[in-house]
Amino acid sequence: MSSDPWGRVDETGTVYVRTADGEKVVGSWQAGSPDEALAYFERKYEGLVVEIGLLERRVRTTDLAAKDALAAVEHLREQIDAHHAVGDLDALRARLDKLTETVESRREERKAQRAKQSEEARKSKEALVTEAEELAQSEQWRAAGERLRALVDTWKGLPRLDRKSDDELWHRFSHARSAFSKRRKAHFAQLDSQREDARKVKERLVAEAESLSGSTDWGPTAARYRELMTEWKAAGRAQREHEDELWNRFRGAQDVFFAARSSVFAERDAEQAENLKLKEELAGEAEKLLPVTDLKAARAAFRSINERWEAIGHVPRDARPKVESRMHAVERAIQEAEEAEWRRTNPEARARAAGLTGQLQAAVDKLRGQIEQARAQGNTARAEKLERELEGRQALLDQALKGLQEFGG
Repeated sequence: MSSDPWGRVDETGTVYVRTADGEKVVGSWQAGSPDEALAYFERKYEGLVVEIGLLERRVRTTDLAAKDALAAVEHLREQIDAHHAVGDLDALRARLDKLTETVESRREERKAQRAKQSEEARKSKEALVTEAEELAQSEQWRAAGERLRALVDTWKGLPRLDRKSDDELWHRFSHARSAFSKRRKAHFAQLDSQREDARKVKERLVAEAESLSGSTDWGPTAARYRELMTEWKAAGRAQREHEDELWNRFRGAQDVFFAARSSVFAERDAEQAENLKLKEELAGEAEKLLPVTDLKAARAAFRSINERWEAIGHVPRDARPKVESRMHAVERAIQEAEEAEWRRTNPEARARAAGLTGQLQAAVDKLRGQIEQARAQGNTARAEKLERELEGRQALLDQALKGLQEFGG
């Protein structure tokens, strides 16, 4: 029997850990010496210490959500309560209790912070509404209009309040903007000279749009058309007798360009669709390599398929993930077959598995003999106790035999 301050191993190989509530069974160890058993389960304990330390650091240094932090605490607590480690488990529970208190405290702090932010947002929006209502009476059309647009951007950047308060403030804000817009339109409706300026601007825009309609420099030209559209909208309306005619010419020039661009893009899409068809065929060819029975041949065949795959051009973006995932699945299967082959041919691992199986088989045979002897002596209680122990050893033996089969024996 072997022991240390926090655990011990009895003569049957059962490992115990000492806690405030008494000794708890950690597990059974038959693969080596008792000291090795304790060392193994002490490493399990050190792993828990590391995990708790990492979680404490995350809570202390990051914005880890309280819900996620508490879930992580619970997960670690379950591992500790399972008693599969040798060490001061009560100390670990105490650390988790303290960490839980910290997380709860921070959750309340964040709740108070959100309430404070909400109140600050309310004051900010009320200030925006007040300023907008003042601007609604201004006759500084350009400056007031720009300021109102800036206020809208500021509003969008603020958090929402409760629905009722937010809607009421937005209604006042929107009403102020609408009132200013109506007054400004009425003012400019009287300025015929500005209509004439708009006509001149739009004639220039139409001339440039028509000069660009035959361009094949797709990207820059499309960007310039967007800029021309922005300039068109900013120019304001020309006189009614000119507006429709100018717009038809402007839009007609754009239609010519974008129709030509669509035709070219359609050809490109057709080519990518054909590439997709070729890649789907290669993916199907790769999938026929599964399941892997001849690793060397499968590896060579996949390499050849992949070289042909790389030689094919682009496919439609929305179809790319699906077809590529099919190839990746085959590649992963071949890699897994390589790993399985390595494990199967690893003599050290095979020897360890065979040794463990032999030890477990001997223990099972010994227990069966002891059971027969107890029953022959009429000691039913001892026989039943040994049978329960036999069930545990038999389960370990079955698991070891299953592992040994992975090595081909």
